[in-house]
Amino acid sequence: MKTMRLGSSTLEVPVVAVGCMRINSLEKNEAERFVQTALEQGANFFDHADIYGGGACEEIFAEAIHMNAEIREKIILQSKCGIRKGMFDFSKEHILHSVDGILKRLKTDYLDTLLLHRPDALMEPEEVAEAFDILESSGKVRHFGVSNQNPMQIQLLKKYVKQPIVANQLQLSITNANMISNGINVNMENDSAINRDGSVLDFCRLNDITIQPWSPFQYGFFEGVFLGNEKFPELNQKIDEIAAKYEVTNTTIAIAWLLRHPAKMQPVIGTMNVDRLNECCRASEIHLTREEWYEIYRAAGNILP
Repeated sequence: MKTMRLGSSTLEVPVVAVGCMRINSLEKNEAERFVQTALEQGANFFDHADIYGGGACEEIFAEAIHMNAEIREKIILQSKCGIRKGMFDFSKEHILHSVDGILKRLKTDYLDTLLLHRPDALMEPEEVAEAFDILESSGKVRHFGVSNQNPMQIQLLKKYVKQPIVANQLQLSITNANMISNGINVNMENDSAINRDGSVLDFCRLNDITIQPWSPFQYGFFEGVFLGNEKFPELNQKIDEIAAKYEVTNTTIAIAWLLRHPAKMQPVIGTMNVDRLNECCRASEIHLTREEWYEIYRAAGNILP
């Protein structure tokens, strides 16, 4: 597995992150096999959130990997907080309480990275800054980031928070590529030109913030996967054609498409299938040509002006 620097930090991470949102769907032996396969592939970056399975996913992961001091030093743990039932909460009290719960469930003393989940409209950045300072000085969190935030929200946070924002987790896939499309269709009178995120892709590149695409196989908002879907015949034909050329699966090519972008993104895969996990990891070995990248982009219905 190839590696990369996470944002402006010195943390070296695999180019594919393993999302653990669905690990509670596995039996104990299946979960053990899954995390062991990830480690064998060099995919030792595991993404969590305190709301996944109501916290159960973190507990199941810790049991599956047989967490101990030796194992902990071989893996990179990221979790997220800020989502509560019916609201979002970036208060100092909630952040600190959430991290304590995360650490307890993961059976560890520290997180490599903590992300603030969906934006809190009532965020007081001074409180976030206090929470980050406490978490950093206590050694409970080593790096900080955000999820689903636009450039101005990050700028507001950065005005008060002294720690670098190293990652921004955002929805992105071949079929959900507006953050790329609006930069291609500048000043054009079409839907692709609509800037829905404040040029977050360019902002993150300019500020050394790693974009972590979530749901890299989904279209719409959890409407389904595009691979093998009859709604996307041209896209699947093109992906299958390129997959055959490289002697890999369509899953591998879908991830390779994201990795080909020079922003050096770190896709977060959510599969709990061992075979698909292996296919996703293999994407780090594939470097699509410029022509192939654009062929896939256009086959998904994305337009060039």
